[in-house]
Amino acid sequence: MTNTLAALNALWAPKSVAVVGASADPKKTGGRPINYLLKHGFSGQIWPINPRVDTIEGLRCYGSVADLPAAPDVAIVLLGVERAEGAVRDLAAKGCKIAIVLASGYSEAGDDGQKRQQALRAAAGEMRLLGPNTIGAMDLTQGIVLSASGALEGDNIPKGGISVASQSGGILGALLSRGSARGIGFCKLASTGNEADIDISDLIEAYANDADTRVIAAYIEGIRSVEKFRQAAAAARAAGKPLVIYKVGRSESGARAAVSHTGAMAGEDRTYDALFQQVGAIRAQTFSDLLDIPAMLANPRRMRGNRVAVLTSTGGAGSLVADNCGVLGLDVPELDGATAATLAALLGHDAPMKANPVDVTLAGVEPAVMTAATHALLASDQIDGVVVVVGSSALARPDVAVGAIRAGAAQSDKPLIAYVSPHAPHIVDLLNREGVPAFAAPETCATALHAALPTPPVGAPLAGHAEGHIPGAVPAGLPAGTLNEAEARSLFAAFGLHGANSHVVHTPEAATKAAEALGGPVVLKVLSREIAHKSDVGGVRVGLSADTVGPALTEMAQALARQSLPRPEGFLVQALVRGGVEMILGLRRDPQLGPLILLGAGGIQAELSDDSTLRLLPLCEGDARSMVEALRVKRLLDGYRGAPAHDIEALVAAIEALAQMATTLGDTLDEAEINPLFVLPKGQGVAAADGLVVLSRPTLGG
Repeated sequence: MTNTLAALNALWAPKSVAVVGASADPKKTGGRPINYLLKHGFSGQIWPINPRVDTIEGLRCYGSVADLPAAPDVAIVLLGVERAEGAVRDLAAKGCKIAIVLASGYSEAGDDGQKRQQALRAAAGEMRLLGPNTIGAMDLTQGIVLSASGALEGDNIPKGGISVASQSGGILGALLSRGSARGIGFCKLASTGNEADIDISDLIEAYANDADTRVIAAYIEGIRSVEKFRQAAAAARAAGKPLVIYKVGRSESGARAAVSHTGAMAGEDRTYDALFQQVGAIRAQTFSDLLDIPAMLANPRRMRGNRVAVLTSTGGAGSLVADNCGVLGLDVPELDGATAATLAALLGHDAPMKANPVDVTLAGVEPAVMTAATHALLASDQIDGVVVVVGSSALARPDVAVGAIRAGAAQSDKPLIAYVSPHAPHIVDLLNREGVPAFAAPETCATALHAALPTPPVGAPLAGHAEGHIPGAVPAGLPAGTLNEAEARSLFAAFGLHGANSHVVHTPEAATKAAEALGGPVVLKVLSREIAHKSDVGGVRVGLSADTVGPALTEMAQALARQSLPRPEGFLVQALVRGGVEMILGLRRDPQLGPLILLGAGGIQAELSDDSTLRLLPLCEGDARSMVEALRVKRLLDGYRGAPAHDIEALVAAIEALAQMATTLGDTLDEAEINPLFVLPKGQGVAAADGLVVLSRPTLGG
């Protein structure tokens, strides 16, 4: 990463910039970069390359890269796909540090485009590349704009602490223009495009190490390396810089077909949710959140708890904010006695004002009143953040409203935001430029305050084996593909995941003897590598006795034959597990993000219960326990309505054991699932009642 950081440092602080394919017409894409560099005050050397003209914007033009007086720190390549590769090769030979390639027609254009992109990367050699198919990069704090984005046409673009990493150039321009219209200031912005070299994780880590960046916003379409992304997110977290991510592709239509319930339940978007949660990133649920949440977090004020006060001069607007805060789990409580008395004295009321929202309509919207009321709410030990509603009366005196809010916040470090109720973009702009996060929608106010809540700590990765589950030798000779249940159980058992006692049988007589040996009711199952979901084809019978299990085996074999199913490898007679809570514990290997663990309410309705949670591997300390805590079925595990509590400690250990199994087997293990996994009463452990495993290749043993 050191080489990448050095290249990106050159991107943010170049002394010389070459513009290959520069145009003399500033209205054309090829003419914008030089025009913007000059407009925004770049003080270094600008070297246009265009063999057909002598000067551009008063700057001498060069006929080729070879004619440049020295190696440029950065080059912007504005040529089409047919000529860009040659320019990149020439720049690398000249000693340029990093080239920005705007041209499209590479990996996004199919197989031929992918070959062109590989050739482009090869032509760069040791020189670093941003793009292709990028709009460029910019550092607004230093006036360095290496971009053709039309969003740079605006004047008085605010500067601030938000840095943006985007895989889309268009999104970069959209955020910059929207932010500028609202007075939201940015620091550094860059788009990685097709990521032939520098990727989104490189930018995130660079921003984490940047002194001017206070919050990082990222627009992501996909992640090339999960490990690299984790490292970048960890760097941001260590630097105290919130990472806010908008990930496109929320539809489940692209989920990979899978044998297990786990595969069906762990769709791509849920997997990204788990990843972002594990690295401590905030996921923006809407595109507007990608601007609004960073705008909130660029301000250093943070919520210490979830209690919000709303100060309003219009009752309806205050109720809107309070209602939306409640939807997100924020509390809008009655005010404490001291604060209520202070407000009553301020507003001339006889009785304490405990109502929240606090409506000051009858007192008149006077600056001194608004300032004092804001200060009183912020001073309360029972309030963690305040929303001030800016009503229509502020349209005539916006500077007075802004001044009152700013003055009220001067003596507190708690979050203070403004909801601008009328359509008044100029007031939103003015407040944001004054350092008060301002929003034009009540929903956004709630979202912003929720994002400023304390964030849970991210634990260190678990090391070694799960406690109490040191695996023995992995069974050798297990075949590739879907294992039958007996084979799957032997693999699970090697990692401490034991099930109910069972016997493999092939005849009714053997089934009867097995049931007699087990005692009590038993379960009969078909044993087959080619039947993954046995219940769906009548391959499971529950509650049998030694007298009934033999005839049941005969009937099951005949029923399977009538369905033209493959001949089973045998049957499993298993002791019936009673008194437990049915869970599903599974693993699948996502093709992009790697292995993940799923835990949820189990049984035959696992996919219908909509009660499950995911974590990507490696698990961190506390991950297994937090998975249990995240489920609605946790109430049953705790002992619902007087029922006995169940063995949560054993469930946590089972999660960690499955994670260890995945780590040990690596990419040999495609899918694994125990459904149901019975969580027995406290102190009695867990029991795997059914097991499924899919291997990519045979096991060699431990």
